Order: sequence, then structure tokens, then C-alpha cells
Amino acid sequence: MQQYEIVIVLTPLLSTETAAEAIAKYSKVLTDNGAEIVQEDNWGLKKLAYPIQKKTTGYYHLTEFRAPGEVINKVEVELRRDERVLRFLTIALDKHAVAYNEKKRSGAFNKKPAAKAEESK
Repeated sequence: MQQYEIVIVLTPLLSTETAAEAIAKYSKVLTDNGAEIVQEDNWGLKKLAYPIQKKTTGYYHLTEFRAPGEVINKVEVELRRDERVLRFLTIALDKHAVAYNEKKRSGAFNKKPAAKAEESK
């Protein structure tokens, strides 16, 4: 199974509960079609780089998952049909991206080397 990331940008007009409900819907679509969710990360309300449908902000949500390739088309069809979704992007991760994400989850990038920590004091 291939590993993927999908970033979904929802309209800012939604309440927090409605946005969470929309994200839960897509997580359920993934799991119902045989995907295994590795990690979900809610980035919250962020400013868009450019206006989309006259909106300058949106709710961002990232989901990392493992799935067979057929699942991607099913999820993307559901995303295209939903008015609440401003944009989405699905990316197939290569082995380097998977390794990077695993290191990031384990907190390897947050640790300071002992020598540098003493120098900063």
C-alpha cells in the first residue's frame, strides 16, 4: 500500500463543530474504503495566499494515510461534490517523505544537541 497526504481547505464560514464534522466524514470515507489513517493534524483557521471564492481565510486539515490507489479517486470525488471544500491536494509520499514524517512525529527535530544547548547558556 502506498502512503499519501491530503490537505483539505474548508470554507471559513463553518463553525468549528461543522468543520470537525466535515473532516470526520472524509476520515470515514477513507477508512470505509480500506485506508489506514497514520496521522491527522488540524491546522485551524489560516490566511489564504490569494482569495478563493471571495474568501481570504480557510480551515486547513492534513491527513496522512496508507491506502490502495483506488481509494484516492473515491475520496477526491466526494471532496469535489462538497460545497464546504475550497481546495484540496493529495500527494503520494515517497520513502524519503515517509521517513521525514516519522522523524517529525517522534520529535527528533525538537531535540537540541547537548553541545549547542550548553553554548546558548
